[in-house]
Amino acid sequence: MSRQVDSSITKLLDGFALDGDENAICDFTIADQNSVAESQGITPTTSSNFKPVLGSNVTYVVACVIINESNEVLMMQEAKESCAGKWYLPAGRMEKNETIVQAAAREVLEETGLECNPTTLLVVETAGGMWYRFVLTAEVVGGELKTPARADKESLQAKWISNLQEITLRSNDIIHLIEKAQLYHSRNRDSQWHKNILPAPAPHVKDLLRLIVVIKKRSTNKLHVLLSEKTALHFPTCEINPAKSLHSTLRRFMVEMFGADVGQHRPLGLLNLEHDPTADGCCLTLLVAFRAPLEEVPLIGKCVWQELEQDVENRLLTIITTKNSSVELHVVR
Repeated sequence: MSRQVDSSITKLLDGFALDGDENAICDFTIADQNSVAESQGITPTTSSNFKPVLGSNVTYVVACVIINESNEVLMMQEAKESCAGKWYLPAGRMEKNETIVQAAAREVLEETGLECNPTTLLVVETAGGMWYRFVLTAEVVGGELKTPARADKESLQAKWISNLQEITLRSNDIIHLIEKAQLYHSRNRDSQWHKNILPAPAPHVKDLLRLIVVIKKRSTNKLHVLLSEKTALHFPTCEINPAKSLHSTLRRFMVEMFGADVGQHRPLGLLNLEHDPTADGCCLTLLVAFRAPLEEVPLIGKCVWQELEQDVENRLLTIITTKNSSVELHVVR
């Protein structure tokens, strides 16, 4: 079992999806979350059989931050009446039967005239459990920059911008994303940025949060990972509640496994994202680290700690101790 666990973590770190059997189990469904709420005298607002339907009750947005060799960012000028003339990143809603990568490349082509190959995820943003923005960076591989003469309903024009102060932005929410991409592109070869990771193709009918929860055992100084014992051993997984922030969903799940006095822990970033257009859900794999040693963190759920092999421990410790070594998860609300 130890070798299988280490192999699964390695897969996730290398940007691959887990096998079907490991994706089939959910430890804390919305029905379970509703039962807990009702036992506390709270009336749930989400149906226990909630299922994400793209364009209906869940929104996936893509945004692409492309930086050129002069550290300029590719921007488009809005054509929409509500924000006409203002500037923004090429971005938009995903369409049915599109992968995240396909959607990002389509938006860049429609709004800037340039063809691109997305290279990595940089940030995943969530608002509640119903709105997700997948932020990628990419390399330009062709096309022609859209000029005002080619303005259409998608955009008025596109430009490489060196100073954001010279334009009027549609919203300041993209400044952080641009700064992140510029940092990524200016990184040193020996820096510890995460590998290029694109969404792994795996269909999910629900929006799921998979946890890689790690802790040090004081007596051995070895890193351990949490496994759920619900049916087959697997990484703890819960449904993302569309009515709650992702932090709230995480907190409720941790309490379910560790009790109300769950020790101090912190979410560090995403190791992986799984999505396939044959289903409308996705799965976010989040790394969570405890500060206290294993001996001081009691378990109340059906879970066990599993010691990790040295090479996997080393990879995870690098992520735990190094900024920008996982994909940023930004919880808007």
